Amino acid sequence: MELSVLNKEGKETGRKVTLDEQIFGIEPSDHAIYLDVKQYLANQRQGTHKSKERAEVSGSTRKIKKQKGTGGARAGSIKSPTIRGGGRIFGPRPHTYEFKLNKKVKQLARMSALSYKAAENSIVVLEDFNMEAPKTKEMVAIQSNLKIADKKSLFVLPAENNSIYLSSRNLKDVSVVIASELNTYQILNAKTVVILEGSVQKIEEAFKL
Repeated sequence: MELSVLNKEGKETGRKVTLDEQIFGIEPSDHAIYLDVKQYLANQRQGTHKSKERAEVSGSTRKIKKQKGTGGARAGSIKSPTIRGGGRIFGPRPHTYEFKLNKKVKQLARMSALSYKAAENSIVVLEDFNMEAPKTKEMVAIQSNLKIADKKSLFVLPAENNSIYLSSRNLKDVSVVIASELNTYQILNAKTVVILEGSVQKIEEAFKL
């Protein structure tokens, strides 16, 4: 699959990039995508939820009323879960939601996501660029020139670039990631994936099985 390389003004540079069919043209695996996205979202959960059980609730442990002769059910401590203000039965406890996923499954999922985007013509190859200083206005101009303004877009950089990251930080529809950290959720969450020219080789190196 060949794509024209565009510049920041949205015009063709005359160069073309060939995307590897083994990465951008495979038969997508929906199940692998499901597992990878599930793991990504699970890893975002803090897992700090906690409720007090009867041993942790503040209150007296004396018997509330006598065992027999009241006509009602037996009652013990005021901390009993059956009494208002008492402890909770089987309440949530802090724990992690993380689970293991094989490396090859994760790679298959990411290649499947890229293949979906390639089939939808939602991949744009942009020539490498840099910013002398962070400028949100310049990032907005690039979006406008590429005709992806007001659409969720993911910029894939070959290496860390603090100026580009800071320039996009205040734009709710723009995400920036380096090629080696690209994940399935980010790819699918974006309407357009903008891959810098130098990132194509980085992706091929990272995702080759």
